[in-house]
Amino acid sequence: MKRIRAVFFDLDGTLVRYRGVDFESSWGAIGVAAGLADEWRRLQERYLPYPELYDEWLYANARLLAGRPVRPILEKLLPPPYPPGSREAIAELRDRDLVLGIVSSGLNLVADYVREDLGLDFAVANVLEVEEGRFNGRAELRVPLWRKDEAVQEIAMKYALSLHEIAFVGDNFNDIPVFEVVGLGIAYAPKDPRVIGAAHVVVAEFREIPALIP
Repeated sequence: MKRIRAVFFDLDGTLVRYRGVDFESSWGAIGVAAGLADEWRRLQERYLPYPELYDEWLYANARLLAGRPVRPILEKLLPPPYPPGSREAIAELRDRDLVLGIVSSGLNLVADYVREDLGLDFAVANVLEVEEGRFNGRAELRVPLWRKDEAVQEIAMKYALSLHEIAFVGDNFNDIPVFEVVGLGIAYAPKDPRVIGAAHVVVAEFREIPALIP
């Protein structure tokens, strides 16, 4: 294994863990915060079995939020629920001159907050568009749920990294394609047995992660 020069993190269920929503996700949490939990769940049941329709799922969620003010919804989401030990673990990794960032199919508004709050180098996530303080009903797909590895490859090129120099921390089945291409795949509190099988190493506590980086 080459020297690890970067650690990329999943967001939902990894860096943030919203209780009471599927996958502990920021995307699920915004539906609840907006008072749209039932509608959000129906869309998930409709689209989750069909990977090829993920973009339609994203845009359908965005339309549900059209016209709603952003601020009162974000007040329910931020600051996000970090897992125990995450702030300390990331501070330790920052001291090692590593490239640190988020690659997520979750919500950009949460990912950008976490990037700034934890001192990460970048955050790439899917965008809910905002105009004059309100959601405008549109979204931008940046990280397809089932093709997160493609986003990781693009970021690796930007930072002049080989994939084998990247450690990726994730928790769910859509992180498996990333584990298959990076130098070190770390499953943190995995949600699915397939994730355990695909990862290079599995940890139950976030504070264990720095010790895994050579």
